[in-house]
This record gives sequence, structure tokens and C-alpha cells, in this order.
Amino acid sequence: MTVATDPVFAGLARQAALIAAGEISSRELVEACLERIERLEPTLNAFRVVLAERALAEAAQADGRRGSGDRRPLLGVPVAVKDDTDVAGEVTAHGTNAFGPPAASDGEIVTRLRSAGAVVIGKTNVPELEIFPFTESPTYGVTRNPWDLNRTPGGSSGGSAAAVAAGLAGGALGSDGGGSIRIPAGCCGLFGLKTQRGRLPEGGGWHGLSVYGPITRGVEDAALFVDVTQRGGEPLLPAVQRPAGRLRVAVSAKVPPPVDGKADAEQRGAVEAARELLRSLGHEVFERDPDYGPQGLAFTTRFLHGVGVDAGRMAHPERLSRRTRGVARLGRLIPAAALERARAEGEAAARRYEPLFQQADVLLTPVFTRRPLPVGFYEGRPALWTLLGVIRWMPYLPPFNHTGQPAAAVPMGFTPDGFPLAVQLVGRPGDEATLLSLAAQIERERPWADRVPTVAA
Repeated sequence: MTVATDPVFAGLARQAALIAAGEISSRELVEACLERIERLEPTLNAFRVVLAERALAEAAQADGRRGSGDRRPLLGVPVAVKDDTDVAGEVTAHGTNAFGPPAASDGEIVTRLRSAGAVVIGKTNVPELEIFPFTESPTYGVTRNPWDLNRTPGGSSGGSAAAVAAGLAGGALGSDGGGSIRIPAGCCGLFGLKTQRGRLPEGGGWHGLSVYGPITRGVEDAALFVDVTQRGGEPLLPAVQRPAGRLRVAVSAKVPPPVDGKADAEQRGAVEAARELLRSLGHEVFERDPDYGPQGLAFTTRFLHGVGVDAGRMAHPERLSRRTRGVARLGRLIPAAALERARAEGEAAARRYEPLFQQADVLLTPVFTRRPLPVGFYEGRPALWTLLGVIRWMPYLPPFNHTGQPAAAVPMGFTPDGFPLAVQLVGRPGDEATLLSLAAQIERERPWADRVPTVAA
């Protein structure tokens, strides 16, 4: 672990400010990222495709626009796009070779990033159909965690997180249908925001479970990302810049049923560190478990059926791996009536949480039950075995996809051997502002973005 000084680690907001001030050109910054990609990609495998020539052309255009007085909020800043999202002229591979023709146009969220001036530097690796919380596929291989090359960077936005953690892009687009932003952010020492359902365009996959959101070095970067891509609503940057006030924070380490287990000492230690920090900052902190109810079965129903639908939409579903086809088969067994009951249970779960969020502004939980998985841990395992295994690792995250409310993974220090730790903050429905305000306060007290993995130094 080393201290970051290179502008590639400055984060979206600072990089945008450096370019706007003429302290660095977009081309210089993009070239620096491309040089790092060339050097580190053989080790990390963060990108499915690097758009080097296009990125350099876009950077040159951005520099010309800056010289003409253009002040767009992300002008010239390199970003990475998860490979479940369309980029014009590129296939959207979803971690498999079952894809069809290249996309004719950018997805809406990519269009908004470009309109804000961002330079798309490449598309990042994902597991097949974004199913699993580790980024490994038969087609594109293993993506590794810059903090420990023998461990996963998480998934399904694992390539995005590995790229940002290693300084290969200023920030990255992720998506989260059961933790797929928060897991990689937690694995890689980054801030990851699962936005409120409907906040950003193109969400709603897996029957409403999946949403888009940013994976960034800092909290301000995430707020800026959301502000330039959201459908509407109040800007979030002011929330980062204002004091959090005295908040009521409920703490729970209860593993949601039907999962059996508990977080280990390392993960509970991260929650305890966050609890004590928040108390020292004047917040009211108390124990309170959510009423999870039967959400586990309902979430799984929506997830499995959604995977079955996605598999059927691929141009060449016969090319999917055996394990992915197994998950899809489970999904196709679910009748329509069961799916509708599961969706209705999501609304019931939100109502069950109302008493908690009347007493608390934010819920604090672990992200994981233990440290990230070793790479290849589930290699060769069948679908059901893998699904049952991974949910025991990250059971705290899917409940809030089920309800659709915002949640974030926030770095919380490091283990004695230098691996990043994280906690989850969950907000009331539609209240990303409070999450960002509190996370920014944590970041000011316990900064993390200036630390980078040794392999990326």
C-alpha cells in the first residue's frame, strides 16, 4: 500500500478541476491511463476492450473545447463502462461469447456521460450475464483484485472496480442487482453507490432489482457522476459539501434469513470501527435489526427468473457456460404467479422497514461475512452450489435491491496486512443525499482515496 500522488488517482472531480484549470490536458491524462492499462492489464484483466484510439480522439476534442471555453462537468475525464451497457460500435458481451452484433448507439447513461464531457476509455469485464459476485468467465478469463492478486475484485462490476482501484480510469459505471456495485467497491477500497431505483436511466433489469450507479475513488466523485446522469431530482453535490448534522444510525450485523451464519471478526471489526467513529462525530448510534421477513425467497425468485429471461435474449444462448445455463434453467421453472408474488413482497418488505427508518436516518451493516473470495474458488462448481455459497458471503446486500432503496459501500480502514475493509450504509427510499453527506463526513475523518495498492503504484 502506497500514497497516491499521480493525477490518475485524483478521482473524477479533481481530474475535471485539473483539466479545467489547464494543469493537465485530457490527452495527457488519457495517455497516462492507457500506459497503465498496457502495463497492468496482463496482470489484472480489468477490461474486455480498450478503446485507445477513440479515447485519444475524444481527449483531443475535449482539449479543443476547453480552449474554447467549454466548462462541462466531466470534460476530458476518462471513465470506464461496464460491459452490460451499450457503447456504439462495440458488442455488449455480458461476459460471454453468446452476444450478437455491435450496438448501433450508446446506451442512454453513456450518452449522458459523453454529454457531460467524459471520455470513454474502455469496457470492463463482468462474469457471464452478471450473475455472480466474482468476475471470472470461460470467455474472458479471471479479473484480479489489485489489493491481492489471489482474490476476486468482486462482481459483477469487478472489472470496473479493478480499473478504478489501479488508476486505469478516473471512475467507472457499475450496475447492482444484488450487490454488484457495493461488492466490488468493498473488495477494492472504493466508494460504491447503489442508487434509488429509477434514479438513473436504463435500470430495472431482473424485474426491478438492478440499477446503475458509480464506482469511484471518493464520495464527491460519485455525487458528480450521479448528477450528470440522473433522470431528474435535486443535485447531490451540495449534500457532499454540507455538514451531515446529527443523524440517527441503526447498526445491525444480523444475517438476513434464510442464510445461516454471521460475519467474522474482521468484518465485525469494520462495523465496530464505523460505530465508534460515528459516535465520536456526535451521531446517535444504536442497535436495531431490520424486519427482513421472507425477502430471501422473494429476491431469489426475481433474480433467477431475470437470469432466465436474459439468457433467452442472447443471440447465441447455446454458447453460454454450463453453470450459466443451469442458473437460467432454474429461472425458467418459476411460474408467472410466483414472480408476481415476489415482486409484491418487495413492496411489503419496504413497508416492514418503515418503522426502522422512522427511528433511524441510516442503517449500518457489514458488506461481507468474510474477506473476498480467492480467485477460482467456485471453478467447476454447479449452479446451485455456487449460488448457495456466494450468498453466505454477501447476504447483507440483496435485501435493498428487493426494496429498491439506496445503499453504499464505504471504505473503513485496512486489515493489519493491508487489505481494505468496508461497511454498508443504507438510506431511506430516495435519500441518497443523507448517505452521501454521512459518507463524505467519514471520508474527511478517515480518508481512503490517497491509498493505492502496491501493484498499481
